[in-house]
Amino acid sequence: MKRVAVLGATGSIGASALDVIARHPDRFAVAALSANRNVDALVALCVRHRPALAVIADAALESELRSKLAAANLATRAACGAEGLREAAAGDANIVIAAIVGAAGLDSTLAAARAGKRLLLANKEAVVMAGPLLLQALREGSGELVPIDSEHNAIFQCLPSGRPDLERCRLEQAGVRRIVLTASGGPFRGRARAQLAAVTPDQACAHPNWVMGRKISVDSATLMNKGLEVIEAHWLFGAHADQIDVVVHPQSIVHSLVEYADGSTLAQLGNPDMRTALAHALAWPERIESGVASLDLVRMGALQFEAPDRATFACLDLAYRALAAGGTAPAILNAANEVAVEAFLAGSLPFLAIAEVIDDTLDAMPAEPVGSLEALIYADLTARQHAQRMMRRMHCC
Repeated sequence: MKRVAVLGATGSIGASALDVIARHPDRFAVAALSANRNVDALVALCVRHRPALAVIADAALESELRSKLAAANLATRAACGAEGLREAAAGDANIVIAAIVGAAGLDSTLAAARAGKRLLLANKEAVVMAGPLLLQALREGSGELVPIDSEHNAIFQCLPSGRPDLERCRLEQAGVRRIVLTASGGPFRGRARAQLAAVTPDQACAHPNWVMGRKISVDSATLMNKGLEVIEAHWLFGAHADQIDVVVHPQSIVHSLVEYADGSTLAQLGNPDMRTALAHALAWPERIESGVASLDLVRMGALQFEAPDRATFACLDLAYRALAAGGTAPAILNAANEVAVEAFLAGSLPFLAIAEVIDDTLDAMPAEPVGSLEALIYADLTARQHAQRMMRRMHCC
């Protein structure tokens, strides 16, 4: 019986993970659950899954969580804040699902890696910000990382042994020529730049294929989500920037591809449902039922592929730029993007200005070497402050 901690349990990935876990009560039990501020949703999940620990990220809500757990006659213990998240990540769970959105998930992700857990990683920002530190933590803890982003999980499945041993092997030695990440193109695929000037947050969050949170939905609409995945692929699979391509695939059936030196290209296909990747990662190297319907290629008919529109959706190239700069540049990129997306969702920043804020912040902050977590946190904070100042100059905030 494997014990699972789900960090970010009230989000869409958390819901999918708990659905898969509930289908296999003989294999998995829930050890810990966390939420940001939604106490009622967290308590409802505790009633159903009976974890030993529940963590609310907002420390001001810990007493409310404790009283509501008691009112529900649950033995679940309440904890809060960064310390509580670290306890959930490094506690008695065998598997940790890291699904906290944004930079807020970094500390607990590193804690799980250092504790030697099987880390099911959905928090791409943790890799983007702190790729070298995450790999070091995995080595120190002798843990294993299985990505659950659909694209990186697809690559994992298409590589000979999942993730190459980066101490001894590069992709070329595994016969890999390149990695191809697929992008749906988001809700604005095919639109010209001028058509995007007045788009609303609700329009940006109306993803044609996937049910996701609002932040990641906006990232999909700007193609920043794919840019972050390019940086993530660099660290997860030891791929150079020129080995990582992006192709738009609007049906979201081919989740990514790996091209080999002999001309073979392997692809992982499936319906657009996160439960496939989660079931794979939870049971790997075995295969278990996920609850996802079988793929009907005859009904699907045709699959389309096209080049991304980099002129209209500039965030993709900004991510490649940050990857080339290295050091703290990816953390700066991520911080500026989080600030800009938050402002857009609040209605105070135009959609097209998201890329402008990120571009200006990268210009203003030269990359520095990544020496420590503290240095990354400082770069993250400084980038956020710069992005906020820029938006005030733009009269957006």
